[in-house]
Amino acid sequence: MGAVKDGEKEKRPNFFTPTQVAAHNTTTDLWVSYLGKVCDLTPLAMQHEDDPLLVPILEFAGKDISSWFDVETKDLQTYIHPLTNCVSYYTPRGRFLHVPPAGPRSDWATDVSPPWWKDERYVVGRLTVKTRWIRVINTLTSQEQRLEVCTEETMEEILKRYLLYNSHASSYTWKFEGTCLDMSRTLCENNIPDQDMELEQLRLDRDLFTPAILLYFNDDLTEG
Repeated sequence: MGAVKDGEKEKRPNFFTPTQVAAHNTTTDLWVSYLGKVCDLTPLAMQHEDDPLLVPILEFAGKDISSWFDVETKDLQTYIHPLTNCVSYYTPRGRFLHVPPAGPRSDWATDVSPPWWKDERYVVGRLTVKTRWIRVINTLTSQEQRLEVCTEETMEEILKRYLLYNSHASSYTWKFEGTCLDMSRTLCENNIPDQDMELEQLRLDRDLFTPAILLYFNDDLTEG
């Protein structure tokens, strides 16, 4: 891949919370996360709907499967097979799609390249390193909404999450403790610190100290 040309901006990945990933937990809507990636395996599941090798993957639909992988190689964990003395993929839950059998088999398709866990076509975004809870308070209507967001998200991306509750969210000025927020920056970059660890050490309920972002209505209603 060449260097980014002048005027081009590298596309930011979408960030997802574990709760979002967990909602995709069926054969017709199957997501998993591993090693920080979030993958939509729905096309793979639909293609192999009746294949028993899909079962181990389906059992972990909507979950994080990082334990299946070697952090350094980014590949599945391996072990020495006791019968063949060959290096084999370690699949204690049973062999699954694109994992070769332990020995030669005539029904094994050897032209699988790349396997699904190395196929970037399935990647839809990144799993957040940490989630945060915020309160969004509409000062015009006094309505309050709690949102679980990703620490990596900018305020603009958080605004998009809030559109589900207020389609005119862009017509408001977003403030924290009286200061207008830079919508291109994250919560921390806007001096809204993450105090979860400190609150845990003090044995305080973090729900009682959730930061509140106040929305002040502008007169230019957005369409929608």
